[in-house]
Amino acid sequence: MRILLVEDDKRIVDFVERGLKTEGYAIDVARCGLDAIAIAAESQFQAIILDLGLPDINGREVCERLRQKGIDTPILMLTARDTVQDKVTGLRSGADDYMTKPFAFEELLARIEVLVRRRSSEVKLDLKELQIADLTLNVDTHEVKRGTTIIDLTPKEFALLECFMRMPDKVLSRTRILEQVWGYSADPLTNVVDVYIRQLRRKIDDDHELKLLKTVRGYGYKMESS
Repeated sequence: MRILLVEDDKRIVDFVERGLKTEGYAIDVARCGLDAIAIAAESQFQAIILDLGLPDINGREVCERLRQKGIDTPILMLTARDTVQDKVTGLRSGADDYMTKPFAFEELLARIEVLVRRRSSEVKLDLKELQIADLTLNVDTHEVKRGTTIIDLTPKEFALLECFMRMPDKVLSRTRILEQVWGYSADPLTNVVDVYIRQLRRKIDDDHELKLLKTVRGYGYKMESS
């Protein structure tokens, strides 16, 4: 995980850099806005921590220029200004989140984790072909294969399988599955989830030694990636 820290205050740089390195992040530091734009354009980062008050151009302009260049890395903006208008202006410039100084490192870390996790989910949603073990699902062609064998699924079975494959190893409750696949209007007392799970399991797992769709008793179901 690489983080770009854009900050000219040495004390804050040392504080944040030391803490993030302890948490396993690799940190690049830019001490002015123009350097930040150049570095962000040359390398890939999981997040950018951007101070609003920089010695050359302010953080809002840095943010706007990065977005204009098509750089969509999550940006957490830092500032001593805490008015609602300052926050709104920062977010409208392209920032994803906003923190005021002084701040606790634990909160900074938590906000970075949320931004990284959110972006990871967005990337997964953009994938057109999903794969777990030898099971593949193509979102565009609606073709599902286990190895070289094509599996015929109904539209609802396909939607259910896609839901699991976009969240591998995550336990999904029946309520969550109803919301994702059938919509919020579905009756929470219905056994439709269990019926479709059995049908899906029969089609993708029954003829294979490696079983992918698992029941987690008392919680729901999950698709194991390994």
